[in-house]
Amino acid sequence: MVEVDANLALIGPDGPLTLLEAFEGRRLLIAYYFMWWAGHSAAEQCEGCTWLTAQVTELSYFHSRDITFAILCQGPYDESSRYRDVMGWEMPWYSAQDSLDALLVGRHVGLFDLVCYLRDGDRVFETYWTTRRGGEAMDYSYALMDLTVYGRQEAWEDSPPNWPQQRSMTRTSGGSPAWPPVSEWPGGRPIAQWSRWMPAARTTSGPPGFERTAGLNQADASVSRSSSGDCSASAGRAA
Repeated sequence: MVEVDANLALIGPDGPLTLLEAFEGRRLLIAYYFMWWAGHSAAEQCEGCTWLTAQVTELSYFHSRDITFAILCQGPYDESSRYRDVMGWEMPWYSAQDSLDALLVGRHVGLFDLVCYLRDGDRVFETYWTTRRGGEAMDYSYALMDLTVYGRQEAWEDSPPNWPQQRSMTRTSGGSPAWPPVSEWPGGRPIAQWSRWMPAARTTSGPPGFERTAGLNQADASVSRSSSGDCSASAGRAA
């Protein structure tokens, strides 16, 4: 358990606030550090972070245990919060951009993290941290897929010959009904976007603000990402 500066700055819908205030008066805080590609279109945002965040649809169970769940985005608030709104997510959303070095000491800023905090009066402590595959603690879709005979239907699985294994994790080149896999990353878009995109497929710009969520049209945005954008595997715990 490590003490964290309770006054570290965040930005929310009403402007600046502190990490302590993000608890919303509760004893515990679960914070997901959402990766963000500043200046890129919605389609180019992190498919792994979109997948995990989309799993958290009901907050009352957290609240019944004195827990606040919040997104601490690693990009600017005004730009990233539009993505939250278009995706229809309702959890608290803050920018932690100015405090990332202090919040994620010893970790790779820019990669996603899932962190648990404890509040003791006006003091804040980090009690748990995980990243990569550890983020699957937020997921139920893959957990349920794992119960089916074909599993996740991805190429890395040790499956018998002729079993379906063509799925491309959390990003596809199209939506329902075919869900074609991407031929080259980062083609297509995060899977959860297709249900929001398809009703407006006949337009050139999609739903209002969708492709301009990150400030650029999809066609205008050039992609330059490092391999750290791969939201896959490993976990750790705060000392």
